[in-house]
Amino acid sequence: MSATQVPVGDGTRLFEELCAVHGIMTRGAQLVAGSFTQLAGGAAVDTKTLVATVQWFVDFVRHFHQGKDELFWPVVRERFPGRVRRLDRLAEDADALRAALDELESVIGRIAEERRVGGSVSWGHAMREGTLASYRIRDLLAGRFGVEEPLLRGLIPVAPDEGVAGLRKALADSVSRGGPHLVLGLLEHPEPLPGRDRLYGGLPPSVRWTRGMLMSRFRRTLKALAAD
Repeated sequence: MSATQVPVGDGTRLFEELCAVHGIMTRGAQLVAGSFTQLAGGAAVDTKTLVATVQWFVDFVRHFHQGKDELFWPVVRERFPGRVRRLDRLAEDADALRAALDELESVIGRIAEERRVGGSVSWGHAMREGTLASYRIRDLLAGRFGVEEPLLRGLIPVAPDEGVAGLRKALADSVSRGGPHLVLGLLEHPEPLPGRDRLYGGLPPSVRWTRGMLMSRFRRTLKALAAD
């Protein structure tokens, strides 16, 4: 996502980009939870791919919400001090989200270590923990987005142009640059997310130029996770 100056009246574009990033995280949570569920059911899930995907997902969600807390929300509070009381609820949910991310990271870390040393991880326990943590993250994200999006839908499109520019830069700085095949794939699969074209236009040229290769890699990832 580019952090360049936005044109006049571009608050709607910013809101669509924000919702697209939310959609990537929602689909990512569903992908991870579904893969753990498939693994528990005996499907042939490639653990190396599962480890890499979960690590990307945890890093993406954690980086985004830390960035928003440090960069995005302070700008919103400064621009609209009288209309953001509902943000207090997000602070209450933040600890629960961090705990669930830490739990999922711990599970996948144990799986990665057992895979590295050739040990025998307790698959039943790991699958149960991973499934519960990923669904918990999905539900927590849905709750946060259910508060954020209605609030921001009424604020961003009517924000002054200089305010939109500051918000857009803060949002751009909050999005992790890792895992471009997952970012692009989740943005487009199984159908393009609302705001896909807006967000796509701000992706680095290297991502846009290699779209076909990245989508092929994403499809291989889905197959390895028994999610195709």
